[in-house]
Amino acid sequence: MSALSPSLPSRIPLRKLAMPCALLLVWLFFIFKIDGEAFSGGESPRFLFLSARNLSQLLIEYSIIATLSLGMFMVILASHIDLSVGSGVGLTGGIAAVLATQKGWPAPLALGTALLCALVLWFCIGTLVVRQKMPSFIITLGGLLIFKGLFWLVIDNATVPVSPGGKDNLYSLLTTYSLPESAGLALGVAAAAVIAFLQWRGRRERIRYQLPAGGAGMPAVRAAAGALAVLAVVMVCNQFRGVPLSLLIIAGVAVTVYFLTEHTPFGRNLYAIGGNEEAAAIAGINVGRTIIGAFVLMGVAVAITGFMSTAYTGTSTTTVGDLMELDAIAACVIGGTSLKGGRGTVVGVLLGAFIMTSLLNGMTLMAVSPEIKYIARGAVLAFAVWMDVRFSRS
Repeated sequence: MSALSPSLPSRIPLRKLAMPCALLLVWLFFIFKIDGEAFSGGESPRFLFLSARNLSQLLIEYSIIATLSLGMFMVILASHIDLSVGSGVGLTGGIAAVLATQKGWPAPLALGTALLCALVLWFCIGTLVVRQKMPSFIITLGGLLIFKGLFWLVIDNATVPVSPGGKDNLYSLLTTYSLPESAGLALGVAAAAVIAFLQWRGRRERIRYQLPAGGAGMPAVRAAAGALAVLAVVMVCNQFRGVPLSLLIIAGVAVTVYFLTEHTPFGRNLYAIGGNEEAAAIAGINVGRTIIGAFVLMGVAVAITGFMSTAYTGTSTTTVGDLMELDAIAACVIGGTSLKGGRGTVVGVLLGAFIMTSLLNGMTLMAVSPEIKYIARGAVLAFAVWMDVRFSRS
């Protein structure tokens, strides 16, 4: 035991610092590769990657990937996987688009119907996994093909525009709406205050229960870093159009998933099942109900992602949702979620999604060919899985 203990403290900080360092390296690469001319002293320096417009668009793209990744996170925590989510994103967005723009349904009713379809479909997936003992890999692989076919049937293999500009078109609102500058600043200040309060409250609770709390300096540093990050995001967005609605959506989703996984019996059951399903069942946990619940929540995340993704592109077309399941899985694994289940955090998933989004955004600005993008995404996924295996053995 004494031989192993000295290496433990050094290993934990390394894992915590790996993601921020990787994100920094990705950003530095694209900054010098794309914005290099702006630093060379030319007559009219033109920033692309660091421009307020691109960073705002990057945050919207991040909101889409992160929402789906958080849904995948809960499924993976329970030691399962879902390969059907990319096709589901296209299907739910397509259902809402067709109902709202071609059938004349009110937008809230169209979105609600698509959400209900997602809930039913993913409840059925969870039930098949639990009741029929079907491997989630196989049933969701079948779902990938089925949902893709249904999606193409729903939109009739055509392009369905979703942003005609009508006042009652909720899709148009999702695409264009941003908070006014003053409202964005007020929200940023409020979020910074909440971050500081949570850090103070967490330290106080650890002291109260006689747990190691450390000095007051580290919580203060974390609170300051979080507050600065929030205010920086608000200031960047205000230089373009303002804080986009999609960023508020992912904030709400992240807070909800964090609360569910960290402060409810449902979340503790997910970790227990992923750690050892048999032990969890012996301990009295309703394993089947918990797993079905995780898949139902995955359906909610798929529907929200489908709405945002279709709104962002402005159309529902056959390519919406392509390979998003791989991006979500990669974001989770990069963020430290074990594919075996039982390990992972919401913050890690959010960081992993930001790394994936930055890669995709930077490659788009560099006009990288589609085949190279596929190679890069596959390489990132393979590397993330390799890191998961390596850390699991250590």
